[in-house]
Amino acid sequence: MSFENVINRKNTNSLKWDHTAERYGAQELWPMWVADMDFRAPEPVIEAMQDVLNHGVFGYHRRPESLREATTAWIAKRFDWMVENKQLVFTPGVVPAISHVIQTFTEKGDGIIIQPPVYYPFYSLIESNERKLLRNPLKETEQGFTVDLEDLEVQMQKGAKMLLLCSPHNPIGRVWSADELENIAMLCEKYNVLVVSDEIHADLVLQGKHIPFAKAAAKKDINVVTCMAPSKTFNLAALQLSYVIFEKEELQKAYEAHLQQQFVGIDSPFATAAAEAAYREGETWLEEMLDYVRGNVRYVKEFVDTNMNLLDVMEPEGTYLVWVDMRKLNMDASELESWLRKEAQVAFSDGHIFGKEGAGFVRINVACPRANVEEGLHRLQSAYDTLISSK
Repeated sequence: MSFENVINRKNTNSLKWDHTAERYGAQELWPMWVADMDFRAPEPVIEAMQDVLNHGVFGYHRRPESLREATTAWIAKRFDWMVENKQLVFTPGVVPAISHVIQTFTEKGDGIIIQPPVYYPFYSLIESNERKLLRNPLKETEQGFTVDLEDLEVQMQKGAKMLLLCSPHNPIGRVWSADELENIAMLCEKYNVLVVSDEIHADLVLQGKHIPFAKAAAKKDINVVTCMAPSKTFNLAALQLSYVIFEKEELQKAYEAHLQQQFVGIDSPFATAAAEAAYREGETWLEEMLDYVRGNVRYVKEFVDTNMNLLDVMEPEGTYLVWVDMRKLNMDASELESWLRKEAQVAFSDGHIFGKEGAGFVRINVACPRANVEEGLHRLQSAYDTLISSK
């Protein structure tokens, strides 16, 4: 497959391409915000879904054991992590899955830790479920962002019941090291904190190697719930299929009982067919896509360093999202938003939506043909040049 091909997604009810105005106030902005790809899914996935379509009967569907087998085989191969089929609980998306985890294992008023700037639905998951939001901001160092372990312990001492870990981290793009994960696990064991590890970007590693938190914490006496999906990996987000991996049977039974109580669990035959085909036959596509995204990241880094020296690109170790520091422009959040929309005519994800710690940054999605990246960056450079020349 050629990832250079520009596919017209307009007039397809695409959130990114058809509904930019709902969030940014203008439809003509160049969209590089929503975390999906502008690439076609792997051909085996499309073919598997076509077979379902051709059958023509779309009645109630049960997930086959073959999907579990394909999923655990993929996890074993990619992460050297041995998960049994029976440990998987399928769910309609990682965000709903986390919400149900919160409802199952915490009570109203319980403290839940997040590590901002972080994936913004985490905030509403905690607040809409009437839990207490505890912040453990990432620590900015000369080497990049890392976990502030001292503050993490302080938050745990406040009676935290749960830690929402984003691994790899969105929007920063960190792929946590074994030492970082083990240090987090040590504190969670000490304070009896349940870890919910959102590993939806686990397959999207550009540098280093993803280590599942449950694997890193295997020698610790802690409760770990891992959330994964093929959605980001193979651009299948609209199919709404994810899964939760449990290490302890009693936790899994409690979670399954909660899902049953909420009538969660009916699956789509399209989602089943797509996920199984992706895990069995999609690896070559994935490796080619990651190489292409690495090239896009290098292009962004070189272009910005050459043409906009007041901006700093933080090269992601994982995800296809680039975190760019614009604080040297000396604009507050609202000024930066206005400048990006009115002058640059681009729709990047505003850093402040990931928490106050993200103010002055933007997140740029580069999972798209190079021509799309170039368009966005040239728009940004034009506005930048005008801004600098006016000073």
